[in-house]
Formats: sequence, C-alpha cells, structure tokens
Amino acid sequence: MAKPKIVCGITMGDPSGIGPEVMLKALNYPGISNLAEYLVIGDGWVLEKLKVTIRKPQDFRVIDLKNVPRGGFAFGKVRREYGKASMQYIDKAIELLKDKKIDCLVTGPVNKKSVNLSGYNFSGQTEYISKPFAAKSAVMMLLNKKLRVSLVTRHIPLRNVVKNLNARIIAGTIISTASGLKSFFSIKNPRIAVCAVNPHASDNGVMGDEEAGLIAPAIAMARGGGVICQGPYPADTLFAKAISGEYDCVICMYHDQGLIPLKLTGLEDAVNITLGLPFARTSPGHGTAFDIAGKGVANPRSFIEAVKTAVSCAMNLNPGKR
Repeated sequence: MAKPKIVCGITMGDPSGIGPEVMLKALNYPGISNLAEYLVIGDGWVLEKLKVTIRKPQDFRVIDLKNVPRGGFAFGKVRREYGKASMQYIDKAIELLKDKKIDCLVTGPVNKKSVNLSGYNFSGQTEYISKPFAAKSAVMMLLNKKLRVSLVTRHIPLRNVVKNLNARIIAGTIISTASGLKSFFSIKNPRIAVCAVNPHASDNGVMGDEEAGLIAPAIAMARGGGVICQGPYPADTLFAKAISGEYDCVICMYHDQGLIPLKLTGLEDAVNITLGLPFARTSPGHGTAFDIAGKGVANPRSFIEAVKTAVSCAMNLNPGKR
C-alpha cells in the first residue's frame, strides 16, 4: 500500500507581482509534480491572465478566494487592494495548517508597502506566520546549494542592529538553528559558526566590545545546551570556510551580513525557510519584481527550490508520508 503524499500549500503572493507566474512555472516543472500534492491559494482569475501553459492542470488544486478587484487590474503596481489580497492568502494558509489540511507551506513574495497600505501592521511573512503558532524562537534561515545562513536580526535599520543584540537572543538563534538542522534537514550533529558584528571580530576589543560582551557568552550558552558551535569569527573570512563544507550553517548578526554572500554564491536557487515552527515554511529568495511582472520572463528557479525544500523538510518531519 502506497504511503500518503505530503500536501504542500502554496500562496501565490502579491497578485500584481511575479509570484503567480513563478508559482505556475514551478508547478509545471517536470521534477515537481510527483513530489507531493499541491494546494494553491490565490485568485484563479489572475492565474488565467498569465501566459503560462500548464502541462498537467490536474497536478494541483486551487482554493480561489476571488479577492482581486477585476476593474483596472494591472501587474507591477503598489496597491492596497493587492496587499490585502496577498495577506488573505496567508490567513487562509494558516487556517489550513491549523486544521492539518496541509503539511507544509510555500509563500509567494508580497510587497510590504502594499500590505501596510491595506491596514496590516506588517514587517514580514516570517513574523506574521510565526505569531499564530506562538513560535517565540522563530528564525529566518536562507540557503542555496552552497551555504546556509541564519539571521539574528532581520528587517531593521543597520543603526539599530547592536541595540537589538543580546546574549539571550543570539543564543536562541543558535539553538533554534541547530534544532532546525536536525529536524528539517536530518543533520544529526550540525556544526555551526557564529559571525562577529565588528570588523576583525573587534581585534580583541579595539573596535567594540560586542564580541566579548554579547556573542561569546551566547556561544557558551548554546554549547551548554549541547550545540556544536564556534566563534565569534570575522565575517570576511568565515564564509569561505562555510562554503567549503566546514560548517553546516553560519549565524549572522544582521540581514546583509548573511544575504550578500548567500546571493553571490547562488541567487537564483536561494530559499528562505522559517525555523522554530511545527511545519516547514519556505519562500523564494526574491521579491515581487514589479518591473517584470506579467511579462512572462520571470525565472522560477528559486520558487522550484522553495517547493523542493518545503516538501523535503516535511518528509523529514512526517516519515510516514513519502
């Protein structure tokens, strides 16, 4: 008797962006259809407007919320009604996750300005999805075929990074990362390296005291919990070691510290995954790309990798499903 398949939920993201297009292209990719059952949450009318030939429409089902205004619709626009629609897709996905109707979730890109114009107090999908599941230790990890990075701080101004660092938060990021590497990726004893925040890891306090006062104590706390982690290391030399395979993940203190090396080593196959949730949630490593939306030229590779990653992680969490 065949094992039941993973059911993967997919939100199409901002209807005016490239999310609907790359989602359809990904689901049309030969290596995707047999991995799982797919449940798309979006607006069927928008999907029909796209010039994407569907090889086998029966490979996925659509929950059509019919929530995009038909009059004056245009791709590539910042509009509150599109931001509201994109959040309604996420809300529906959260409902399905709570009801155990889907095993994992891939979220299409949304536009923060459109979302906030629609009345949501929104900083990102990671935070929004984590809240209803009380995931206090949710961590944003990004990965490609060469590198994994976890972020201690995410979408905040650079001037506020150090203000938002403390040993407890850093240690929590390390511990959640180790747990996620075990559960989602089946890495038995993950090896984790931790970035400094100052140049040259402060040169023994010459350029700051955050390494000695915040990061080193956090590493000690994580080690006390059984995590294999080292640092703090200067970021300018650490990533080369991680790419060579010396570490399974690098903990980064702020957004661009991790995203620049990740996108340099594989922008097109970059994937975002949220750790600390009871299910796998991924998204592509790009935004809405309004400049090319609706033109049929968007590259689906990152979305393909996001689907593959979500399904693979869901299989590791649910070994009874194939």
